[in-house]
Amino acid sequence: MDWIKLLNNNRLRQSKKRSHEDARNDFESDFGRIIFSSAMRRMHDKTQVFPLTTDDNIHSRLTHSLEVMSIGYSLGVRLCENEDFQKRLNIDKYDLFREIPIILKNSCLIHDIGNPPFGHFGETVIQNYFKEFFDKNIIGTDKIKMTADNENSDKFILELTDQQKNDFTCFDGNAQGLRVITKLQVLNDAYGLNLTYASLASYIKYPNFDKIDDNKTAKHKIGVFFSELEYFKKIAKECDLVINDEYVRHPLCYLMEAADSICYLTMDLEDAYSKNLLTLNEYYDKLKDNPRVKDKLAEIYIDEDNYYKNDITKIVNFRIQIIQALVLLASDNFIKNIEYIENGTYNKELIFDDDFNLAQDLKDFCYEKIFKFREINSLEITGHSVIKGLLDYYIGFIYHKDKKYRKRASSLISESLIKIACEENNITNEYNIDKLSDYYKLRLIVDFISGMTDQYALNHYQKISGQKIN
Repeated sequence: MDWIKLLNNNRLRQSKKRSHEDARNDFESDFGRIIFSSAMRRMHDKTQVFPLTTDDNIHSRLTHSLEVMSIGYSLGVRLCENEDFQKRLNIDKYDLFREIPIILKNSCLIHDIGNPPFGHFGETVIQNYFKEFFDKNIIGTDKIKMTADNENSDKFILELTDQQKNDFTCFDGNAQGLRVITKLQVLNDAYGLNLTYASLASYIKYPNFDKIDDNKTAKHKIGVFFSELEYFKKIAKECDLVINDEYVRHPLCYLMEAADSICYLTMDLEDAYSKNLLTLNEYYDKLKDNPRVKDKLAEIYIDEDNYYKNDITKIVNFRIQIIQALVLLASDNFIKNIEYIENGTYNKELIFDDDFNLAQDLKDFCYEKIFKFREINSLEITGHSVIKGLLDYYIGFIYHKDKKYRKRASSLISESLIKIACEENNITNEYNIDKLSDYYKLRLIVDFISGMTDQYALNHYQKISGQKIN
């Protein structure tokens, strides 16, 4: 890999040159575009772990993303301080510090920007909905023939390819996020926030638009939809991310992934403590023998001088020590494996590549203490009903035989989303949902629903289902 190309500051649509009064570089400009975007603001009311919570101390997607950004920045600074890395890149140290840490801030800040309401369970609901939907209806690539063969059928008859179907049955927030930042955050054209190639490439955690391969870290999920395929290929080409005809991750993506995992493993447990799902004693007992943190945690837990005063202070300091240990681990593993990372053959997650299994211990503890919690499961079932209900209503209305129903559904969907879908379909003279292909009709519906906050989705579902008026 060529780091000059990896740090490519060009854009899908080249922007006008900034004013000479703007002292920021292109990656710092990206950061401003992200911070002021409406998609970023909506994350304040999207679930991290605890859906529809009224507890301000519990993390939302926005607060989680801000913390991930902080860890990503720390990883970037630590990387730039490494002399071996400096020599490898042969880039001026000042420029290095002005570029890599801010690129990581950008990718970390947007890493969850495409997640639907109700967290990762929302992804599961959308996936399973469309698996059942495609099984129940008539789907193929020749609509005229299918219609002729099923004249009296009351099923939906849709024309989609297998790849297009996968975008819905394998729906993922990462792929939706790429769509949000490259298209849906529309200003005056279909380039979204129009971020630099480096910021976009370091965001793409799964450079995969074909089949899921559980044996390859970068192909665990579908990370690129059919609708963004052209953009993705352009990003990969400009950053030189094609090796032996295979698309590979941008190296900085591994650090973004590490920052995300560090935050959710530590902060989810802190939220669980706030919810009284675990005690300080249980936390300490789980990690007291792990060589990476045992001495520091023992010092905090025993607290011979009564320095920490209370349990919550000890929990916070547990988190500080664990984060520090995992940041060091991720940084060291990145440098140690940089050749494998650069040639696309490193097939692990940085903080899980560990003989002492600190991250795995934390992950097991999260599952044990959080994800079996009845309140979470109950609210996730609410999320299932809401998302499934919204999909039922909007698909039913947009495909309704009576134009009056289609018109009413169209009036409820964001005009900017309709405009983007029409332009993607080369419909520029009249923004009319009826003229969209089946793929883009479904794409539009999922764009609309996945962009909702948890509370808006719940309220909207209650209104259109007649459960409440105001």
